[in-house]
Amino acid sequence: VEEAYNQEDHVVQHISSFALYRESRDWVGNFTQEWPLFGAKHQLSYTLAWLDPGEEAPGGAGAGDLALNYRWQAAGGSGEALAFAWRVSVLLPTGDDEKGRGSGSTGFQLNLPLSLRISPGLAAHSNAGIQHFSSERNDAGDEAGTTGYNLGQSLIWLLRPDFNLMLEAAWTSFEEVTGPGRTSRSSTFLLSPGARWALNLPSGTQIVPGVALPVGVGPSSGDYGLFLYLSFEHPFGAGSAER
Repeated sequence: VEEAYNQEDHVVQHISSFALYRESRDWVGNFTQEWPLFGAKHQLSYTLAWLDPGEEAPGGAGAGDLALNYRWQAAGGSGEALAFAWRVSVLLPTGDDEKGRGSGSTGFQLNLPLSLRISPGLAAHSNAGIQHFSSERNDAGDEAGTTGYNLGQSLIWLLRPDFNLMLEAAWTSFEEVTGPGRTSRSSTFLLSPGARWALNLPSGTQIVPGVALPVGVGPSSGDYGLFLYLSFEHPFGAGSAER
């Protein structure tokens, strides 16, 4: 679940994640790099994907689609009780759609993260978003427009300043191309308990590993997986010496 805090000025973050699911036998690894743009109000980032669609397609592992992201800190920010941001992404068809690793079409995504500090020891993050491709392709070459929706909610227990327990819920509704101009809609719902911890170095670098165990509920009942997370955050450029 995305948090509504942009990167601080002169701080860059490198985020790696890996998700593996038993039932569908698919996995995906993402790498995101986030940069502040003229301060913390605006943020640019990109996301690279490497994935294996598992039983959905026989193509094996390879590069997925590329996301170019812009996020605006509309309210609040790091350290404040309430924060709101919106992110818009352009999704470029760099993955091989014939092997089930890409959309075969340029798409757009909008996500609205809201973060709330409920108490000194408890925080919550909420997401709502939409994604659209005007002409997505399946591995057979059929094309159709598709639209997906997502909702997410997380509760973060700040057990210590450097150790958090987490519970996240994520719902997605998405369309798959089933023929020329035809789609079918499916949904997923996951509950994911997890933990993350931080290592703060004297140089100003912060390293945050995390692990979670997503479990399918409702339409995803019977599925479960493993989610791994690793973040590096460090100062750069002018002003980094003061940090």
